[in-house]
Amino acid sequence: MTTPAVTATDSLSPIAARFASLREQGRMALMPFLMAGDPDLSTTAEVLLSLQAQGADMVELGIPYSDPLADGPVIQASAYRALSAGTTPDRVLDMLAGLKGQLTIPVILFTYSNPLLNRGAEQFFADAAAAGAAGLVVPDLPLEEAERLSPLAQAEGLDLVLLVAPTTPADRMRRIAAASRGFTYLVSVTGVTGERSSLEGRVSSLVADLKACCPIPVAVGFGISGPEQVSQVKSWGADGAIVGSALVKRIAATEPNSAAAQAGEFCRQLRSAAD
Repeated sequence: MTTPAVTATDSLSPIAARFASLREQGRMALMPFLMAGDPDLSTTAEVLLSLQAQGADMVELGIPYSDPLADGPVIQASAYRALSAGTTPDRVLDMLAGLKGQLTIPVILFTYSNPLLNRGAEQFFADAAAAGAAGLVVPDLPLEEAERLSPLAQAEGLDLVLLVAPTTPADRMRRIAAASRGFTYLVSVTGVTGERSSLEGRVSSLVADLKACCPIPVAVGFGISGPEQVSQVKSWGADGAIVGSALVKRIAATEPNSAAAQAGEFCRQLRSAAD
């Protein structure tokens, strides 16, 4: 019997391993965001598989919350529709668990502190990992609390991803980058999520600063609306591009039975720009 060869990515988390593989190929990670349960969870499952088939490297999956303070109007409306359809964290995790064996790319859950702490962080981490999640983004989680919770998430095999904004002071930026796992989420604009006609030029230097101070990948999100901006983020040296509102808006404007195809086509266009 032949012993399988051990590769450099075997000891990495699924997120870190995907970034390492892409780096070897000279490619940037494409990371779409969608809201679970908008318009319903069965459609979300179909969209997830379509995004994977059309080249998404990871997916950020929003758990709808009634007070999404980091989100702009498009994603706020999406969360409201999902909640109105009866979407709950448990149902999101059940849907994700049902895709095991089909969905093989890392899924990063996007939630807020209140649902996390209401369930209990350790229980939330255990439940998310059991459902097949690879990471977690909690935009309103203070750095000091994230530093405490990150080892608990890591114990369950989850990367707790932290955010840096253009207004983050340099010393705090370094602390955030050091505490983040999987990648550092660089917010490209000052403000909430949403499509923008242009990205802040300062983000280019922030990508370089983050990569210089911490070895983990940097993914840029908030405000990326299409292939042109994905290409711009790649030219800045970012390791990943996160596209949210532009995709969420397309799904909302499409009949549920066509949502997966429409999302997949948009993903295909973004993939070409990321390569």
